[in-house]
Amino acid sequence: MDSTTFEQLVVEAIEDLPPPFGDYLENVEIIVARRPTREQRRALELKPWHTVYGMYDGVPYTERTGGMLLLPDTIVIFQDALQRDFRTAAQLREQVRRTVLHEIAHLFGISDDRLRELDAY
Repeated sequence: MDSTTFEQLVVEAIEDLPPPFGDYLENVEIIVARRPTREQRRALELKPWHTVYGMYDGVPYTERTGGMLLLPDTIVIFQDALQRDFRTAAQLREQVRRTVLHEIAHLFGISDDRLRELDAY
């Protein structure tokens, strides 16, 4: 799948969000990358054999205080791993959606442990 078609899956996942959530994404840059950089893998503490579909970089809303000067938050969706692991169009579309929602959850301060508790993995 070419990058433009894949990016459209990400756009669809964002457009499907209920309107109130879209307001919280105004200062969030959402990027599609083929794979994580060496620095991103280090930041996520990934071993060479680990796979990652997305990452959130920023200060979650739950950790912000008044007067903080913040750079835009960033969500990165990694195309190669998703395409490799989800072969059909339906599977890929669903996992891209799940990955986008997962990373948005981090923006709201929801940890990976809490997402596991909620059975959101």
